Amino acid sequence: MLLLGDLGCCLRLQPRETICYYSSGTYLSRPMPKPIARSKTKKAVAKRFKITARGKVLRAQSGRRHLLSAKNAKRKRQSSKAILVDTTDVARIKSNLPFG
Repeated sequence: MLLLGDLGCCLRLQPRETICYYSSGTYLSRPMPKPIARSKTKKAVAKRFKITARGKVLRAQSGRRHLLSAKNAKRKRQSSKAILVDTTDVARIKSNLPFG
């Protein structure tokens, strides 16, 4: 199909592609591509969890905020270390952390 314009003419190749001929040159007219939907990182999840190099998810243990005088030193020391998240929650956490 041949379309005539003010400055030149256009030749339609496919439903969405057109070759336009103008005095300054020839170019292939294409519509702008659709933007890819990006998933954003949930910042609340990023603050609470860490993904290791092998893809495991770590979390902090509870019980270190208050009433520490009632807990012995071994219990406080062991609860300061990170532990693995349960396997049932890993997929949900990783979907909220798309950039690892």
